[in-house]
Amino acid sequence: MAKRNNKVKSTSDLELKDRLVAINRVTKVTKGGRTFTFAAIVVVGNEDGIVGCGLGKANEVTAAIAKGVEAAKKNLICVPVHKGTIPHEQVAKFGGSRIILKPASHGTGVKAGGAMRAVLESVGITDVLAKSKGSSNPHNLVKATIAALGEMRSPADVAQNRGISVEQVFNG
Repeated sequence: MAKRNNKVKSTSDLELKDRLVAINRVTKVTKGGRTFTFAAIVVVGNEDGIVGCGLGKANEVTAAIAKGVEAAKKNLICVPVHKGTIPHEQVAKFGGSRIILKPASHGTGVKAGGAMRAVLESVGITDVLAKSKGSSNPHNLVKATIAALGEMRSPADVAQNRGISVEQVFNG
């Protein structure tokens, strides 16, 4: 199957909101004592189908978050959001984390854990059921969620690939 290109070309006209997923204090022991640095995982999105994640490392928390935001803006993807939910069920894995995303009816809300919730809300999904299995490491959960969302196919894409109308996709 051909790999789809769902990367976003330009970020200049997008109004992106950033969310801090996790911050980690890293200690390096040297001859002169301990040196503390910070690593921040940040998710950015426009809450209308575009999302990206980034990792920033610096000696101060604010600098780490700023670097994370810049890194996230460099790898944005476009996600098909269908009536506030995802178009189909999707399973993904990254490292030791495994996630399952299922579409939900209107009014269900985002039923997801912390790291996954940040990604799903940033992309603009309002109704979804999500489950994480395996590792709960925020780095891996965010990357697995982004991978799952990147594999999503819109009903229009499916119809075009099959050579049928969008109504026929839903009716079988």
